Amino acid sequence: MKQPTTAAPEAATPKIRIKQAYFDYVLKKGHPPMSVYKLTQKLGLPEQEFYRVYANFDAIDREIWADFGREARETAAREPVWEQYGAREKLLGFYYTLIEILKRNRSYALQSLRHSFERRPMPGLTPRVLDDFRQDFEEFVGEILREGRRTEEVADRRLIQDGYPRFFWQQLLFVLGFFAKDDTIDFERTDAAIEKAVTLSFDLVGRNTLDSAVDFVRFLLHSRRR
Repeated sequence: MKQPTTAAPEAATPKIRIKQAYFDYVLKKGHPPMSVYKLTQKLGLPEQEFYRVYANFDAIDREIWADFGREARETAAREPVWEQYGAREKLLGFYYTLIEILKRNRSYALQSLRHSFERRPMPGLTPRVLDDFRQDFEEFVGEILREGRRTEEVADRRLIQDGYPRFFWQQLLFVLGFFAKDDTIDFERTDAAIEKAVTLSFDLVGRNTLDSAVDFVRFLLHSRRR
């Protein structure tokens, strides 16, 4: 989420004002406002104005994280070399851009991630705050992988490839969890973790020894039928 706009408050829509006021409050206080009423009262808005755009404060958090993901995709795609990138480079570009956005909003991002991961009933489950982000990410990575199959950077495995977006989402959860615990200067270990995780994942979804073995078995079976 971008930092507060310089536009006059009255020029912003009620939704933007509510989201920004919530974001600022969490940054300053370390927790959500005590009630919707108190937040809208501070803004000089009727309480029902909040419920026209959000169901509760959790909905704002989910939207903020979806905003982070959307901004990362759009920013990465504006790079002049984006169209020349392969699938692996595009995913790396997205991850590195996302981490830069989270570093710019580190107080909110770290607090939100640490709180959300601690509340998970078990590892691997998606924290609810990331639900909207997850849906957008899986569509994005699915498109990248389809491009990768066209260029043969990603192996065509019809029985399992539909599950790849969920696999890559688990990878992103790992990256976010690593980022939340990283205490190195400028999150240097997170950058290294991203590189290693993406390299491993594309070693797995790309053509490898298993694909060569399957091709060889197919060749032998086809030869015997002749």
